[in-house]
Amino acid sequence: MKIAIIGATGFVGTNILNELSSRNHEIKAIARNPKNDSNVNWVAADIFDTDALAEILKGNDVVINAYNPGWTNPNIYEDFINGSKSIQEAVKKSGVKRFITIGGAGSLFVAPDLQAVDTPDFPKEYHAGATAARDYLNIIKKEKELDWAFFSPAFEMHQGITTGRTGKYRLGLENPVFDENQRSILSGEDLAVVIADEVENPKHHQIRFTAAY
Repeated sequence: MKIAIIGATGFVGTNILNELSSRNHEIKAIARNPKNDSNVNWVAADIFDTDALAEILKGNDVVINAYNPGWTNPNIYEDFINGSKSIQEAVKKSGVKRFITIGGAGSLFVAPDLQAVDTPDFPKEYHAGATAARDYLNIIKKEKELDWAFFSPAFEMHQGITTGRTGKYRLGLENPVFDENQRSILSGEDLAVVIADEVENPKHHQIRFTAAY
């Protein structure tokens, strides 16, 4: 398949790129500052230039959005919302129908009518970004033209998780997936397995989903 990955130099994007490349897909890796790697078709792009991005995306079977403006970005809320909306519009203009976007775990429901981002102990340093991802989820829920899927990672999904690639995970929808120790955890490598499996065998259409061990 021909797959475009937006944000391919980030932690999540890099893992997805590696997993899909290992499965012999044709990848177009898109980033503001692309890497110098002859094994991958890297393309420089400004996600806020919607029309130019649409031209780059044309001809792909799937677009994966792993854009993140950076957790330390003081304008993370505005940049996440505006960047995500620009990417969504670019996908529509490109003619690609299948769109998988990576959001945050903060919008998962930990109780009826209570999302994680609204709980008192949610980390303050992640609140703006998590709120942006939650608000964008509400925006994309109104999207009727694209065959979209919104993925919320596990609560614990970061570079310090040492399980690596196991290829094992359990899926969920609106609620976090917990293990026997009541932890919602997934490595970056296995997040990439989840997304690659969804690319190859689509199960989620115009819906949010999640995964963890």
